[in-house]
Amino acid sequence: MSGHHPELVAALQANLALLREVGLRYSTAGGNTTADNRVMDSPEAVAALNVDMQELVQEQLRVILLRTKQTVIDVVTVYQGTVNAASTRSAEILRPAILANAPGIIVVHNHPSGDPEPSGSDLAVTRKLLAAAEVMDIQVFDHVIVARGAAPLSMARRELAGFGDPLRVHP
Repeated sequence: MSGHHPELVAALQANLALLREVGLRYSTAGGNTTADNRVMDSPEAVAALNVDMQELVQEQLRVILLRTKQTVIDVVTVYQGTVNAASTRSAEILRPAILANAPGIIVVHNHPSGDPEPSGSDLAVTRKLLAAAEVMDIQVFDHVIVARGAAPLSMARRELAGFGDPLRVHP
């Protein structure tokens, strides 16, 4: 084949090289980053790890998989939505943590509108997620919303969607 169509072979080799590079950069079952020892102990740290989300024109939801001391195992994109919505189910949000045996997660999504205030849907999804994660013994440390030109919003700090509930097993 290589003698008959050198242009095709060259194009295939270039595509394979690109796929290898993308695979290395975005390895781990849909992940976005490789593991590191950064501690995710503030919404600012979460926003810095996901700085590219501020520029996205569609909503995207990611799960940061964490070790016990809140250091990063991986970041996995769970949903890509529209300009103002990202459909989410607790099962899909928790799946990467279960597969990685991660004891904790932080959920982060963006608002392309520039307004980080959570919608009613954001709050409802987070309430369901907290309940499901409790059953699965996965600690949800926070749900952070990032938006261009705005400080990241932490639902945990603002005690929204059940994060301030004293009856929750995980603080």
